[in-house]
This record gives sequence, structure tokens and C-alpha cells, in this order.
Amino acid sequence: MGVQIREIHEDELERWVEVTNAATSRPATAEAFLDWKRQARETIWLLASDGAEDLGTAVGIGGWHEPPGVARAELEVNGRSRGRGAGSALLAGLRTWARELGYGELLVEVQEADAASLAWAERRGYTPFARHPRLVLDLAGVEAPDVAPPEGIEIVTWAERPELARGIYAVAREAYVDVPDAEDAVLPPFEEWLSMDMQGAGDRPDGTFVALAGSEVVGYAKLHFPSAAPGLLNHDMTGVLRAWRRRGIAGALKRAEIAWAKQNGYAKLVTGNEERNEPIRKLNAQYGYELEPGTVTVRGPV
Repeated sequence: MGVQIREIHEDELERWVEVTNAATSRPATAEAFLDWKRQARETIWLLASDGAEDLGTAVGIGGWHEPPGVARAELEVNGRSRGRGAGSALLAGLRTWARELGYGELLVEVQEADAASLAWAERRGYTPFARHPRLVLDLAGVEAPDVAPPEGIEIVTWAERPELARGIYAVAREAYVDVPDAEDAVLPPFEEWLSMDMQGAGDRPDGTFVALAGSEVVGYAKLHFPSAAPGLLNHDMTGVLRAWRRRGIAGALKRAEIAWAKQNGYAKLVTGNEERNEPIRKLNAQYGYELEPGTVTVRGPV
């Protein structure tokens, strides 16, 4: 039999995740994909098989900060199953799904070290749009730093001050669009943003750090807790109001995250900064984060 593509639903999600994880070195959980579905406007999960075995998977996401007309997708095909048409069939399924919903383009993440997949995407009209090298801090080799915020700045957790949510949102409204590759990102209204970006399965108020100047929120930094890697934390977002930048606030927030992770027994901190985001890359280098291959986002028509 040839390659067959079908949409799967929650009752088969564990099987789909197992196939996905067999094709990637950075596994996820069913819980994470269900949470992503809850937060996005549209989601589809596709499974490729040949009647005898499962070959690969794809996920399409709509309404996740991308500008109008752009959806996000991921494809995974096990190495031993490549060259049999599964990737092309999955991409065709994603394109049909996106086109029927009115999307004109797809953003797809490809592992930076996977030159064959990058070439495969480029042959199908998908060109590099952004690069996110992976940066890793091994906490076994560092001491918990003093937070030492700048004069007049206080660092608290969102758990300690839950009423600060709207102030955090005000920072996000400026910071999101100032990240290279996200200039045309769409930030949803407050309640939707709160659900999407701050109340996911991997989000915790005690892992969100807020910089205050008096009663004003001037910056925040947020950790993400991936369910598939209990000893690891991801840096999710670091943002400072434009009027308060270059005063050492981002550095204090970074030190608060490192200290908290170290004190709570985590093994590693991981981030993926867009290569043009020079300020945050310099900040991470200052604290000893080591460079590893990350991801390339490619963009192309449906």
C-alpha cells in the first residue's frame, strides 16, 4: 500500500505522540499537545502510515500569535521511513487544511543540524525565515547568583503578586513585537493572552518573575516547565518596557531565574534566541550558556 494520511483525534493521541517522539531527539507529551490545542484557534493532527506501520506525523496550528493568513506546522518522519513519500504526503495534508481555513502561508520548524530536511523544505518552496540557536546552562557547574536588581527595582514572583497580570500584559504588548522574526506577531486581548501564554500546562506563577518600579510593572521573565523533561526548564519570555531598557533589569530577571532554578534542584536551563536578538544573546553568554544546534523556521506558500 502507498502512504496514507489521516487526521487523528484525542483517543489516538498517545499513539501519535509515540510516533512523533520516535522521530525527534526532543520528545513531547500528549498533555503538551492537548494544551497547545486548547490555546490555539485551530489544530489538526495528521498521521502517515503505509498500512503496515506508522511513518510520521504532522501538526498544524492556527491562531498562535502569527499574523493573519499564516499558520504554524511541524512534521516528523522517522529516519528509517524517509524517502518513502511520507513527508510530502503530510505536507500536502497540512497545505489542504491550511488552505481550507483561509491561510496562505505556513511556518515550519526544522532542526538546524538536519541539512537533509532543510534542503527538502527548500525544494518545496520553503525558505529560511528565522534561526534560533539553542543555548544551554548546566546548573551543576554554577552557583546561584545574587539577584541584585538595579536601584529602585524590586523583583517578585507572579505567585506573590497575582494582581500584576495586566502590568505583565502591558510589557508583553511592547516586548513581543520587538523580538526579531516576530515584528508582525499578533497579541490577543488580555483574557485570551492570559490563557494562551500564562496559564498553560507548563506555566507556573512561581516561575514567572516580575520587575517593579514602585507599583509599575517594567519587565518580566517567565520559565516554562516541559512535562517531557522534568529536570529541565525553558526560558519562555524575557521582556522590559522600552522606556526602561538598558538599565540592567533584564539581567536581574535572568539572575532571578537562574537562582530559582538552582535552588529548586533543576539540572539545566535552555533557551532558543533568534540569532538577530543581540541583546539577549549577549546576556546569556555573560552567564555561561553554551551554544548548541537549534532550529530554523522556514516559511512558504500553501
